[in-house]
Amino acid sequence: MGILDRFTSSYDEDEQEKLDDGLDKTRSSFFGKIDRMIRGKDTVDAEVLDELEEILITSDVGVDTTLDVIDHVEARVAEDQYVSSQELNRLIRNEIATLMLEGGDERPADFGAPLPNTPHVIMVVGVNGVGKTTTIGKMAHEYKKAGKSVLLGAADTFRAAAIEQLEVWAERADVPLIKQTHGADPAAVAYDSIEAAEARNADVVIVDTAGRLHTKGGLMDELAKMKRVMGRKIPEAPHEVLLVLDASTGQNALRQAEEFIDSVDVTGLVLTKLDGTAKGGVIIGVSHQFQVPVKYIGVGEGIDDLQVFDRKGFVQGLFKGVES
Repeated sequence: MGILDRFTSSYDEDEQEKLDDGLDKTRSSFFGKIDRMIRGKDTVDAEVLDELEEILITSDVGVDTTLDVIDHVEARVAEDQYVSSQELNRLIRNEIATLMLEGGDERPADFGAPLPNTPHVIMVVGVNGVGKTTTIGKMAHEYKKAGKSVLLGAADTFRAAAIEQLEVWAERADVPLIKQTHGADPAAVAYDSIEAAEARNADVVIVDTAGRLHTKGGLMDELAKMKRVMGRKIPEAPHEVLLVLDASTGQNALRQAEEFIDSVDVTGLVLTKLDGTAKGGVIIGVSHQFQVPVKYIGVGEGIDDLQVFDRKGFVQGLFKGVES
């Protein structure tokens, strides 16, 4: 039985095909490196394991996750005394699948699922350039398509362009936008957005935030302040804090995740630009290293190209066409 026979994706055919296509560069690069490494070798020794470690790290799987994979492979080699290169290929795929699927493999609730709070307040964070504003627009579209009423809050007031970009997406998704002038207090915009959502009986309010360099302590302090102000208006708000990461930045995405997760109690991750990069392996590391679920992935530039993340579907897409 192959590795994929045990994991059935909950994506529909179109969703799975879009993900499969989006992972093409990652799949070709990652498994191409492994195939070249084991070609002509008939056993697994220290040299092979060193090469495998280098491939995993340079494929943006992450150091911690790579070391776990190597430890498991080494244990298997020690137990069996002999592992062929073909068996190594199978071992690697099994290990990655296990890492991806551990801790529960059910697909998260989709946009049409009942909301635990009304309004359901979502705060979206991330550095500039990762696709944060685009993700907010696509989320608004998906929620509205599922029958929810949505309101957006333009609390990234440090960049005038950020407000303008969110306006464009609000129009595209056909949802209202709450904004103030460039330089206004972000926490005040967040408060006004929640107040407006309550007055209009909105189901969901999604609040954009500033995205200056994640190494700036002032940004993290500002995000914490916004959370406190939202909580004064609605206890326990924001109900979700989603961190948007650009998959194409590889290891930098892992560093950003660590910084934000330590500072602002992130509840979910969004990986964007998965379709245009060979660095999709970063999802393996993010899923394994942090106790925060990947909720959504971006697999294209269109308004319908945001998918609810399904671990099983990702494993299927990553291993598509690869012999088990």
